[in-house]
Amino acid sequence: MPKRTAITAVSAAALAATVLTALPAVAAEPDHRGGGRLNWSTCQGSSDPRQQCAELSVPLDYNDPDGPQITLAVSRIATAEPGLRRGVLLTIPGGPGGSGLGLPGSAAARLPRSVLDRYDLVGFDPRGVGRSTPVSCGLDHADLAMVKLRPWPAADGSIAGNLATERRIADTCARNGGPVLRSISTANEARDIDRIRQALGERRLSVWATSYGTYAGAVYTTMFPRRTDRIVLDSNDDPDPSRVGRGWLAALGQGAEDRFPDFAKWAAAPGNPDRVADSPEQVRPLFLDLAARLDRSPLPWPGAAPAELNGNVLRETMLESLYADARFPDLARLMLAGLGRRPLPTPVLPPEQAVQNTTAVSVGTLCNDVAWPTDPAGYAKDVAADRAARPLTAGLPVNVMPCAFWPFKPAEPPVRVTDRGPANVLLAQNLRDPATPYRGALKLRAAFGERARMVTVDSGGHDAYRANGNACGDAAVTDFLVTGRRPAEDVFCPAS
Repeated sequence: MPKRTAITAVSAAALAATVLTALPAVAAEPDHRGGGRLNWSTCQGSSDPRQQCAELSVPLDYNDPDGPQITLAVSRIATAEPGLRRGVLLTIPGGPGGSGLGLPGSAAARLPRSVLDRYDLVGFDPRGVGRSTPVSCGLDHADLAMVKLRPWPAADGSIAGNLATERRIADTCARNGGPVLRSISTANEARDIDRIRQALGERRLSVWATSYGTYAGAVYTTMFPRRTDRIVLDSNDDPDPSRVGRGWLAALGQGAEDRFPDFAKWAAAPGNPDRVADSPEQVRPLFLDLAARLDRSPLPWPGAAPAELNGNVLRETMLESLYADARFPDLARLMLAGLGRRPLPTPVLPPEQAVQNTTAVSVGTLCNDVAWPTDPAGYAKDVAADRAARPLTAGLPVNVMPCAFWPFKPAEPPVRVTDRGPANVLLAQNLRDPATPYRGALKLRAAFGERARMVTVDSGGHDAYRANGNACGDAAVTDFLVTGRRPAEDVFCPAS
């Protein structure tokens, strides 16, 4: 799955009953604003005592607004300066399938006082996620390993195993996911966001969205442009409506190529206790040779999933480690273990229930948003070409996914992001982002036209605003959130 997190159900008749058709934009929808629809109480398990939680009922099917309802879990941290309050800053999580209930707390720890004074920070678990009405595919334990959930080809490049796995995941999710899974889509997330706005009693929302959340945020401000205030999209997805999630997966190949040199420089730095090579130029061939060796002769790794260090486990660790400099040691130490210089680290596995949930929401989003190609020969051809062009990712980015076998057609066309609407969008983007590459961010910038400006930071990693210490980029975004002033033109911020 394109995470970014992981990839990642009643009868077919019941699922078909939840199919949605395209709905008109906000102009035709009543705006039922009112402050009494959310009953706030203490958040269980929150790390920030200021954070409150509430539940909101929304339609399972927006074509049947008075029919079956599902629950969204919503959270907030109110501003400590009500006299300076402008409104709500809604945080939209990534994934797809990421939880957002804890984002107000993490945002409060990162954002400057000038922003915190002006906004109530609000988060939510999207439809199907976490403490909202949750979904699960009920996948077998073996299919929850990341090297299964992301379609890494076999050591020889064959995708036969991937085809079997992705068909099995699709069939299991379709059978077990229920009508909630069938209702999951980015357009419905946008509709859910607008219901949150109404329940908060706000005429307009400001937004800080990250990763997949940038696409959800772009769709929201396209569908409901008059309900938006100040929109910050951070680490941006290509909004190509013909590809959507398939394009995001494909972008991982370019993202790894853009970002790997940062790791190579770090991994060869003198004095680094996890140094793997004497020069940056040696790191890439060392990684590729080690991955090939582990393809041929995996190392036993009890307790891991799978219980061995093979080439694809190393490649998967590489992708995840490129997200932030702080994760570089994870890859370096695994390389050193594979080279026999260190013992293998103690495996750390996420809770299985959380992986089941994230997987189901991711499958639902990717497969319900847009139809994917179904020809196995086409995938095999693309994988062979991509393995030759981008050996770091070994064909993964263009390989088959469960959506090739999804038994349901998308209920509505993907939303096409356009330049129609208020000029109130600011994109923040790292130049070397492994998950949402700069090239894709430029596509979103072009789609918005004069609605948007973009702040590009000469930095690596995923997440830009208040994430890498670049004063130039942080100041531009903060000024926009505080004053509403966008840069007169796109901004490039040198490395700090």
